[in-house]
Amino acid sequence: MNEKIICSAVWYPDIILQKVIPYNVLPVNCDRGLVFCGHRHAQCIYTKCSITGWRDGEKESGENIQGFLTNKNNFVTREEALIIALRENQVKDLSQIRGNRLFSEDLY
Repeated sequence: MNEKIICSAVWYPDIILQKVIPYNVLPVNCDRGLVFCGHRHAQCIYTKCSITGWRDGEKESGENIQGFLTNKNNFVTREEALIIALRENQVKDLSQIRGNRLFSEDLY
């Protein structure tokens, strides 16, 4: 099965988990923190802010990396996602691509 982009995601590697659950639901290539997924990146950020009570950009949240989740449970950056989406013909309008990064609007 080819790897495809399934949704927007934002990885917050510096958020410390309060409880580690033995079943690993984090993307397989994320070794720490939390990954929030959603239809658009703003939805991911909103969810993080709603759950934690922290504004985006506050020091408690730490760094965030915007990207996408794949059907193989990998977190990929916007740049990596564009390569995958182009290869799998997931981009709806090639003339709308902005540079070398994928945006959720390019998919749906």
